[in-house]
Amino acid sequence: MASKRASEQHHHHPVDPEEAAAAFARAIHDGDIVNFRLLFQPFSPAREDSIESFDTAKYDYLLPDSEMEADPRYQEYLEKVKEPAIWDHIQQELAANRPARMPAELVLLLADRAVELGKYTSASLAYEQLRIRQRMQEEFLALADEKLSEGDVKAGVKGYLIGTGLDYNYSAFPEPLPAVPNFQTQALILHGRYPQNPEDCVGMLPPEAHLRRAFEFLLGSADVAARLDEYNLETRLAFFRELVYARDPKWDEFAARMKEAVEMARDMQQRINELMGSGDGTYDGLVEEISSELGDDPRAISAKSLGEDPDTPREWWQYLKDLGYRSPPAVLFVARQFVGNSEIIVPRYVMDSPVAQAAGIDLPKRKA
Repeated sequence: MASKRASEQHHHHPVDPEEAAAAFARAIHDGDIVNFRLLFQPFSPAREDSIESFDTAKYDYLLPDSEMEADPRYQEYLEKVKEPAIWDHIQQELAANRPARMPAELVLLLADRAVELGKYTSASLAYEQLRIRQRMQEEFLALADEKLSEGDVKAGVKGYLIGTGLDYNYSAFPEPLPAVPNFQTQALILHGRYPQNPEDCVGMLPPEAHLRRAFEFLLGSADVAARLDEYNLETRLAFFRELVYARDPKWDEFAARMKEAVEMARDMQQRINELMGSGDGTYDGLVEEISSELGDDPRAISAKSLGEDPDTPREWWQYLKDLGYRSPPAVLFVARQFVGNSEIIVPRYVMDSPVAQAAGIDLPKRKA
């Protein structure tokens, strides 16, 4: 009997409707579809038959702080939540003993807010729940094309990022999920085959081909990248520059390191050419000579690109993965190279290419 009474006490607790409404409004304000869904779950502190409460440290994060409460946007969302028809719907779903049917008006509001905040994964989930994700994706891309045609490159890039950010992976297990960028893995795929000739490197491609590969990599979609083919080279170069900074806001810092790494690589190549033209030209002798020029290890060049300590060298693929994580655009301007028995990542691109100029890493060619 005692156990039964305890169970009854634990499964019923009064819920302050003001707190519940505030929690829903905060989820919308944050563009957070995960917390919005949580509020409808069987264990939600918004349910009277749940043992959980907003008063505990476990769930108080769902409520707005005083700063958010003063935000007019939050108040706008709170008023929407409290509209009689919507609030009645919420109460009905919280009381039902079945999966909740969330108010479409609020889910759409949350999705739009998530886009505004740059939370494209959350927006993608919300739009997909409403079965309008693909239509919204196409609308954002069409609007981006319109902005590009008007000469507003920055708005065009943002529209393309939103459009690709709403992409979905229908082959995900156990259920479809939003497709998210994975530049680390894609960097390894892009450089998976060792270049037999300099022109095989992505950075040595002609400008048109280099840009196309760059858009496919940075946007994560060959189909979306193909939409840019209709624009002239000047527009695509401007688009590329904006896209580079969108993917790496600290690109200027990397560009400065890249130029230093280029000079190191140039010195290394010059030394290699001298050694191969004189001396025994063996691997051991080559590595020993190069090490004396560059420091303890030729991989100091790779470390320079990342701004890391050259005394803790790693394998080429580790540097490449880190580049993909820290600065995705950098992956488009490097290549694998053997130095003796060691393989390293070095800067490799056409120095006076318009693509390098757009990225701000162009350098004059050295005189022979």
